[in-house]
Amino acid sequence: MTSRFLRPILAALLLLPLAACGSSGSGKKDGSITLRVGVINSGQAGKLTGPVGYLDSKNELLPELESLGVTKIEVATFPNGPDLNQALAGGSLDLGIYGDTPALVARGKKLPTRLISQAAVGQDAGIVTRKGGPASLKELEGKRIGVQVGSYIHRYLLGALNEAGVKPKEIINMYTPAIVAALEKGDLDAGGLISANVEIERGKGLPVIDVASKDHPNLLGTSATVVTQNFLDKHPGIVKAWQGAQNKGGQEAKTHWDDYTGYLAQIGGYPPAVTKATTLRSQVPDQPFTETGLRLLDGTKAFLVQQKLIAADFTIDSWVAPGAKT
Repeated sequence: MTSRFLRPILAALLLLPLAACGSSGSGKKDGSITLRVGVINSGQAGKLTGPVGYLDSKNELLPELESLGVTKIEVATFPNGPDLNQALAGGSLDLGIYGDTPALVARGKKLPTRLISQAAVGQDAGIVTRKGGPASLKELEGKRIGVQVGSYIHRYLLGALNEAGVKPKEIINMYTPAIVAALEKGDLDAGGLISANVEIERGKGLPVIDVASKDHPNLLGTSATVVTQNFLDKHPGIVKAWQGAQNKGGQEAKTHWDDYTGYLAQIGGYPPAVTKATTLRSQVPDQPFTETGLRLLDGTKAFLVQQKLIAADFTIDSWVAPGAKT
C-alpha cells in the first residue's frame, strides 16, 4: 500500500479528538444511573444488538445491572465505528459495542477506553464485484473499491489485498447502502460487505470473489465492548455486571437460537432467512474473552500498526479493564 493510498484512509480513521470523556452517565438526584450505550446498527434505531440486546428484549438486562444503580439504558445507534468513537470522545456515551478495528484505532489515538469483553468472535465479510467486473483479487489491481472505512470489514479488505499484493486505484469510504447501489448499477468495481449483504448480492447474481471465513480465516472480525475510563473509575462494578449479562444473553441465545436470530433479523432489517444463514452459534462466545477472540484481536492490532493506522503500539492486556480477564 502506497502512502498516497493510505492518506485518505488515515484521514477518515483518525478524525478523533483527544477528549477526556468528561461525563460518567446521566444520573438523577436519587443516585440512579442511566447507562448510555452506543452500538452499530443500520436497521432499527435505539436497540441493543447481539446477546445483550436479546437479553434486553426479554426485560432481563436491567436486573443484571441493578447492583450498579442503573435504572435505565439509553441506546444510540451509529452506522460505523468511527462515528461511535466520536461520541465516546465527546462524552455522550459510557459504553460502546462495535467492531475491533475502530476500537483499536481509537485506543491507539489515546481515547480513554477500557476493553471489558468481546460479544462476537469470527464475524464474516466478503468482496462483491459488479457484473462483468473483476473476477479475482488479482483483478482488483487499479480498481475502485467501496467499503465502510474504519470497520472490521475495512481491515479484512486491506488484509486480503495486502496478502494478494494488490494495489487498487482507490478505496472509497461509503456506507453499505451506497456500496450496494453502486455495485448493482455497475458504477463501482467492488465492495467490501458484511456476510448478510454478500449473500443478498450473490442472490442477485453479483460475483463474490472472496469470503473471509473461506479464503482468509485469519482476517475474521471480532467485536469489542469498551467502557470509558471515567465511568469505570466511578462504577468499577460495570465490568463483572456487564460480563455476567453478556454470558447470560449468550446462553439464552444458544438455547433459543431461532428466537435469537429472529430478534437479530427484526432489529437489523435483513430477511430472517439471510440472518439465520449468516449468524453462527460459534460467533457467540461462552465467556467475555476467548483464546480465538484475543488471537484475532491481537492480529488485527498488529496489522493496523504495520499499516501505520495505529501510530503507537500497545498491548491488549494494557487495554483490558482491571479484573476483566480473571
